[in-house]
Amino acid sequence: MATRVKETGEKIAAAIKAWDDLRKNKSFAGKTLAEFKAAIKPSLDARAAILTLKNQLIAAVDQRKSADAASLKELRFLVNAVKGDPAEGEDGELYEAMGYVRLSERKSGKTNKPKKAAPAS
Repeated sequence: MATRVKETGEKIAAAIKAWDDLRKNKSFAGKTLAEFKAAIKPSLDARAAILTLKNQLIAAVDQRKSADAASLKELRFLVNAVKGDPAEGEDGELYEAMGYVRLSERKSGKTNKPKKAAPAS
């Protein structure tokens, strides 16, 4: 069974804490606590780097959300200006190229569904 990444970090931390608390001056497998910490430092450094990157990602996503809100407001102003421009308007190619449906191409939404017949008694 594979060991989960989170479990690995917890196991390392627990081993270091126990060794430090209970047998600080004893060597195991030919290594002191300081030598063991030096040997696993790349793993701990990688974990710290990943945590930093995760936090930076969260901050960047939050910044994007705030910036997008302001951008959408500006976009609404732009689209409304294009719609209100006599040379462009809501039926123009620029409006369509911006991703909107031209007024002349919109469907009415009305359907002519047949009426349901009254149930026979």
